[in-house]
Order: sequence, then structure tokens, then C-alpha cells
Amino acid sequence: MSKSKFMSSAEEMKEKLGPSLCLAKWQQVSLHLPTGLNNSCYHPPLHEIDVKPLEFHPSALHNTVHKKEQRKKMLEGEKPKECNYCWTMEDAGHLSDRHYRSGEPWAAEHYDNIVNQPWDKDVTPSYVEVNFSHACNLACSYCSPQFSTEWNKDIERWGAYPTKSPHNDPMHFKGRRQPIPVRENNPYVEAFWQWWPELYPELKHFRMTGGEPLMDKNTHRVFDYILSSPKPDLHVDVTSNFSVEPKLFNRYIDKVQQLCTGERIEHFMQYVSVDTGIAEHAEYIRHGLNFKRLENNVYRYLKEVPHRNSLTFILTMNNLSLLGLQRQLEWILELRRVYNTDGYQKIWFDTPVLRTPSWQSLQILPESYVGILENVIKWMKLHKLDENSDRFDGFKDYEIQRMERDCAWMKKGKKLNEKYLHDTRADFYNFFNEYDKRRKIDFLTVFPQMSEFWQECKWHAENS
Repeated sequence: MSKSKFMSSAEEMKEKLGPSLCLAKWQQVSLHLPTGLNNSCYHPPLHEIDVKPLEFHPSALHNTVHKKEQRKKMLEGEKPKECNYCWTMEDAGHLSDRHYRSGEPWAAEHYDNIVNQPWDKDVTPSYVEVNFSHACNLACSYCSPQFSTEWNKDIERWGAYPTKSPHNDPMHFKGRRQPIPVRENNPYVEAFWQWWPELYPELKHFRMTGGEPLMDKNTHRVFDYILSSPKPDLHVDVTSNFSVEPKLFNRYIDKVQQLCTGERIEHFMQYVSVDTGIAEHAEYIRHGLNFKRLENNVYRYLKEVPHRNSLTFILTMNNLSLLGLQRQLEWILELRRVYNTDGYQKIWFDTPVLRTPSWQSLQILPESYVGILENVIKWMKLHKLDENSDRFDGFKDYEIQRMERDCAWMKKGKKLNEKYLHDTRADFYNFFNEYDKRRKIDFLTVFPQMSEFWQECKWHAENS
């Protein structure tokens, strides 16, 4: 079978990039406006945006001092430490996200400009991801008060969780890491809308995340702007838990239908966050989730938004999602067989690995759990896309490779030192034991197959 265009582009770009360059450092930005934080993609840690230049130079939302320093390093052949995930994947012999991202048209077309211009030159990104608000109706286990008002309520009522890692400690979220309340004026949001008329003409991809975007008025402000000023070459993406109240979802679907009518945009991508195909597991991990509502909304979206759109499931790879991973992939195959018609791929998925909080990482699971993921990969290979099929009803080469990369990353857990494993497994028990008490649920009732691991983590907690 011939390689996908996506993988071929990544391999071609690999040769041009050399050992250190990533075009996403210039052309992509992820803006976390409730906290005034910034990164290029989701791999590097967030860094602060200086509020002072924004009044006169709103593009400083993207062109931060920190990011320019990282660009300089890359151009000089140095590998920034914050991009360690990609270096680790490459050291293991895999294509990394910097190859894939840099190979996409929104980045690749800027290669010559990037390598031939000064490192400190301001640039206008072509791929922008924005979190306008941390308002959210869920309190997912691996989330935090930075990204969820429900988590804020939890911490305000009960305080910090008894973990060594400060992931949910209120003291950890002082200063810039403390979200600006939803109802207060936010200088970062104001700067964004000042920047928007300059930014919009250059955009190729615009993505809204959260929080929960379907609860945010800025989502509809963006939609209304595009409807009044169509941009036929624009890709619009929205990430949602697809479990909001029907009134909010009805309003949203109506707007998306309008966007996807005529030549207003090139394409709309709906991202749906769901970690596993087992309902009880999904509702435990993503507390507040109504899995049946999510399923119904997926079918409704696919039926009611028929043109210029696709749907991508975000399967965040964590140690509680592994048992139901194949179930979710089976559902994806079912949807592909129905909706991937006439040579058009409508159903996609992505598998980002979770690294924080560390106690929910794949790497802290016993080695025996690696076999579960390896079996999923074997099953995917049995359902590899037939090159003669026009329905895209199997798995593509890069999807299988991505899962193999996730597995390779998981296996690195064998190299973690004993002290780290001891502390992190203790955190696993201490967190979920408290999580159960606050939410009136029971880990072992939901995950009886993990009882041995639970008891091991309990021992670590009791002997810390």
C-alpha cells in the first residue's frame, strides 16, 4: 500500500528541517486567554504572555520573548528542552509531531521565509488555537482549575488533593496560573479582538478549545464574524465534550450548518473529546459527562451537517482509557463505514498522550499493560485501510504509526526510577481515593480489572 499524503509530506519535510527546526514555533500558536499563557503546540509547557505590549502590539500574544528565544535556538541547530517529546520520538526512530505539523500546507509554505528572516522578526501565525474561557460543565480527572470552572468549584469547596504533585493545589494556581473569572474584563481577550482584523486575513486554520466552547459567547462572536465576512480558504475547528445542555447544542448546530453552507469556509472540523468507548469508564474519567448524550450528538452532527465538515475524536491516552480503547476504535470503524462515502474521509481520530498529571500517565502502569496496547495495534493492522477502497473504512498508515509511537512512549516507563514510580503511584491512589469520596463513586466498581494495580498503588500511598 502506498503511503498517505500526510506521512509522505512529513517525510519530505524531515529532510528540510534538519535536526532542530519546527515551523510550528512560527506559524502556530495556542492561546490560553483566561490565564494569559501561550505555547506553540500542546507539547511544550505553557509560558506567560507579557500584558504590557498588548495595548499597542496585540500580536505580542503570539510573538513572546520566550518564543523568539526558542526560535533562535532552532535556527542555530539547538534542540529546545521544552520540545523534548519530539526529540524522544525521533531518537526512537519515529517521525515526530514537528515533522507532521511542519509538513502541513499551513506551515510548509512558510519554510523559505522562516529560514531567511531574522529570528526576532514578528510573524503572523497561520494556525491559531484559542481558549477564550475556562467555563466548563465537566471536571475531568486529569484537568485542573486552569481549564474548568467545575474544577474551581471542587477546589474552592474541598481544597487541594492529597498528592505530592501540585496539579490541583490552589497554591499552585496563584498569579498567572489563576484564571481570570469569566465575568471580569480580560486584557488578553481584549487584545485578541484588537488583533483579530489583522490576523483573520492570514489565517488558514482557526481552532477554539476550552473550557467548553459551546458555553462561550466568543465562539458565536467568531461564527458571526465569519458569516458576515466569508473566507473560502479557512479551516475552522472546535473542540467540545459534546455533552452540553440541548439548548446550547441546538444553537451551536444551527450556526455550524450556516458556516458549512455555500462558500463561507473551506472546511469545518468538529473535535469531540472522549477517551474510551466504555461508557462507565468515560463518565468516570470525565466527571459530569453524559455518554449517551455524547453519542446522540455525534450522530446528530453527522446527519445534520452534511457538507464541508468532518469529525475527529480526541482519545487522550491515559492509564484509565486503555481498557476501553479498542471499543472506541470499533465505534470509529462503524462510523467510517456509514459516513466515509464517495472518497471523502469524514471520521478521524487523534491519540495525544497525557503527561500531566503524572499519576494518570500510561508510563506508571505495570509492564503487563503494554500488552493491551500492543494487541490494539495488532487489531488495527488487521483492519488497515485497503488502498482500493474509496470509503476510508480502515486505519491509515499514520494512524497506526501514531499508536505505535504512543506505545513506544508508554514502554519508557520501564526506565523510570523507583523513587519516581513510588511517589507517582502513591499519588494515583491518593488522588482517586479522594476523587471517589468527593464524587460519591467507586474506582474498583468501575475498573474491577485494575484491582491489582489499585492495591499496589494503595501500598505505595500507605508507605510514603
